[in-house]
Amino acid sequence: MINSDSRKDGKFGKYGGKFVPETLMRVINELEINYNKIKQEKDFTDKLSDLLHLYAGRPTPIYYAKNLTEKYGGAKIYFKREDLLHGGAHKINNSLGQALLAKKMGKKRVIAETGAGQHGVATAMACSLLGLKCEVYMGSEDVARQNSNVFRMKLLGANVKEVNSGSRTLKDAINEALRDWVTNVENTYYLIGSAVGPHPYPTIVRDFQKIIGKEIKEQFSNISNKERPDMLIACVGGGSNAIGTFYNFIGETNVKLVGVEAGGEGIEKDKHAATLVAGNEGILHGAYSYLLHDEFGQIKPTHSISAGLDYPGVGPEHSNLKDSKRVEYVSITDDEAVDAFQEVCKNEGIIPALESAHAVAEAKKRAKRMSKEETIVVTMSGRGDKDTSIVAERLGEKI
Repeated sequence: MINSDSRKDGKFGKYGGKFVPETLMRVINELEINYNKIKQEKDFTDKLSDLLHLYAGRPTPIYYAKNLTEKYGGAKIYFKREDLLHGGAHKINNSLGQALLAKKMGKKRVIAETGAGQHGVATAMACSLLGLKCEVYMGSEDVARQNSNVFRMKLLGANVKEVNSGSRTLKDAINEALRDWVTNVENTYYLIGSAVGPHPYPTIVRDFQKIIGKEIKEQFSNISNKERPDMLIACVGGGSNAIGTFYNFIGETNVKLVGVEAGGEGIEKDKHAATLVAGNEGILHGAYSYLLHDEFGQIKPTHSISAGLDYPGVGPEHSNLKDSKRVEYVSITDDEAVDAFQEVCKNEGIIPALESAHAVAEAKKRAKRMSKEETIVVTMSGRGDKDTSIVAERLGEKI
């Protein structure tokens, strides 16, 4: 059986670890100790379970995409409907868990970073619910293309802090959030949105997202004549929805696992965010993992039509799963994602997030090569209301 859990030093194989300034090491260690203690307390687990069910809307269903299945003419395609959660994405699973953890630790202020805005919205919701002050860092490029989510965050009481440095995207938002945290460690909890960053964050985020795969295991035999799906497909930016989907199946090698990164305008043009497909090892945001960087160690500019996938790094657990060959990582271009976005809309009456559309585009390719007896589950990580203006512009439509 493949073991993907981190060791005591916070490593998944050789990836992960704690590469942070000395001023943060004490806080990181404090977080690890508190998390390992609090996650076992019954009042914490009961409260989180209630919130996930009554507030977030879990369990989410698995939906048979009959029309797309017939259109592609191969394997049966199912969607794990994380887009039906409160807030419109899987991000609420982690935000509720970490916000509750912050409150148990006595923190009064929560900071977060966001790219597509879904993590920012989910964090703002959780903080509003639990009475915590919330500030969200977001690159100005992402603010412009995800303005509806920016307004939602403000409505929910969050202070959105626009970042104008660097590429003005998710990487730079994380940089600013880390600078804030160094300055305000005593009263502030940094609520990281993906399975990235220094240990224990990749494990914490994975633990709060693994409910996705747990539910797939419990539900699939009830809607199919099979005990397990033949394949699971999820999009990968930092990697939280994907690791949440894959984790409970890592030891079940009869289930194929496929992670889909942003191919942007094409790997060959070097305008993409396909870290695992085209990157190399290095250190970013406190962890050793695969990155997109040049021969001098400088982070390369990234590109994706999807703000949530536009990140030059990836979670260390994914890096280990790539090296072990347990998960196959591929890339999908902007054009392929937009085509899949439209096909899901027109054939299933579902508007998917552009992030999720990358996974659907890969499912389309795979399904055509598989038999009608085989099955694919695609994690529909979020809904696409936030992306309609981006797609409209791409298609030459005016809103």
